Amino acid sequence: MSDPLLIPCPHCNGLNRIPPARLGDSPRCGRCKAEVLPTTPFELTQGNFASQLKGDLPLLVDVWASWCGPCRSFAPIYEQAAGQLNGRCRLGKLDSEAAPQLSGSLGIRSIPSLILFKGGVEVARQSGALPLPQLLAWLRQQGI
Repeated sequence: MSDPLLIPCPHCNGLNRIPPARLGDSPRCGRCKAEVLPTTPFELTQGNFASQLKGDLPLLVDVWASWCGPCRSFAPIYEQAAGQLNGRCRLGKLDSEAAPQLSGSLGIRSIPSLILFKGGVEVARQSGALPLPQLLAWLRQQGI
């Protein structure tokens, strides 16, 4: 039997131990009882970003802004990807306007930008909106 995975709750940041075989069972947070692996992207902020980097499942971050046309057109694609990648990768959205300091520290030069973190470390970055097949292919290249 595999060791449980540590996964932060996107609602309260509490770490949850979830057996790999139970990832598809809509696990609930032991602290707040919310869904640990939502099928839609969750909001990242200056306050929860460091906590969400922890854990054993990769975190894909979409850095966006409400005034950005390509960001708005990419949003439904990113949402579709969240449903398809559930249990393999967590998808978060970071509003660059609401968290300019964090966006700056991440070195964001253009939006939308995708950053993939594994084990709290950036492992890949992609600028620009992608069609769903290209997004999924890019993630497969990263081992997701």
